[in-house]
Amino acid sequence: MDDKLSININIADRVYPLRVDRKEEEGIRKAAKIINEKVVQYKQKYTGKDFQDCMAMATLQFVIQKSETEKRADNSPLVDQLEVMNDFLTEFLEKEN
Repeated sequence: MDDKLSININIADRVYPLRVDRKEEEGIRKAAKIINEKVVQYKQKYTGKDFQDCMAMATLQFVIQKSETEKRADNSPLVDQLEVMNDFLTEFLEKEN
C-alpha cells in the first residue's frame, strides 16, 4: 500500500503541492505554520520589507538556531575522552590480572 499523501502547503501566501509520507504530514504542516508565523513577525517588525526579505530573515534565524543546537549536541569530545579513559582502565585491569 502506498503510504504517500498529496497535500498543499501554504508558505508566505504561496501554495506548494507536496507528496509526503502520511507519518510526516503533521510535522510538515506544523513547520509551515511556524514559518508563516515568523514571516508575519518580520513583516510586522519591518513594514517596508517584502515577503522575500521576511522569508530570508526567517530562514536565517532557523539556520542559526539549527547550528546552535547541533553545536550543543556535539558529543564527540566527550566520546573521545571516554574512549581514552576506557583504554586506560582496560590497560590497568590487564596489568592487575
